[in-house]
Amino acid sequence: MLLAFRIGFMTLGWADAADIVLVGILMYELSRLVRGSVAGGILFGGFILYVVYLLVKAAGMELLGGILDQFMGVGVVAAIILFQPELRKFLLSLGQGTSLRTDFQWSRFFSIPEQADDSFALQPALDAARSLSQSHTGALIVFSRGSDLRAYASTGDEIDAKLSKRLLTSIFNKTSPLHDGAVIVQGSRVRAARCILPLSESQELPARRGMRHRAALGVTEQTDAVVLIVSEQDGQISLAIGGRLEANLSLTEMRARLKEELGVK
Repeated sequence: MLLAFRIGFMTLGWADAADIVLVGILMYELSRLVRGSVAGGILFGGFILYVVYLLVKAAGMELLGGILDQFMGVGVVAAIILFQPELRKFLLSLGQGTSLRTDFQWSRFFSIPEQADDSFALQPALDAARSLSQSHTGALIVFSRGSDLRAYASTGDEIDAKLSKRLLTSIFNKTSPLHDGAVIVQGSRVRAARCILPLSESQELPARRGMRHRAALGVTEQTDAVVLIVSEQDGQISLAIGGRLEANLSLTEMRARLKEELGVK
């Protein structure tokens, strides 16, 4: 006989409770994957469309309801196509067995979690950018915010070291085996180097800018990351934010923009 307990007018069994917990975990993992990315906006737009669909059906609007029925009929296929990168990351995390073990913290629900040190160390990155700019050494520094960048970090070499000017200049030195690719920074630590980023298809990027700038735009189009770029051609320092390139910034202006975007006091 299955154990059950009554809440008001409902009888809730242990299987029902487990069902609710598992659905909650699944929704948490999915929301973590799309948080701060383009996919998050698409998911919210799909939710609004579904609410409109329910209202149209309730109001008895046959013509508009028939049109929306066609959208709902292909909704699963469309979701698989639109969320292909996120689904791949989700399945990869399950296959590697790291998703629930590393990122899902039961202390979020049963105790007060410890406050992590996520404060960004901007000065070492700016000092390194200035030094790299003077020697015309290309660099790509990705500052992680809310989006999960593990999929990009896994394409490179894990470092997990304290952020410093010496570390960044060593990584991007032209003779270093790690210089070709991006560095991912989270808080005051360098998480990975030699990372591969998605390329933007934007036609607004100036022709004189190469793959480094296109990769910076690409990752900021798909996530909420902020990217600092040092050009190898002319040593110019730029920022990529929200799929837009901000060039010709002085170090003072760049420091102010980074503080504003990363929430550094």
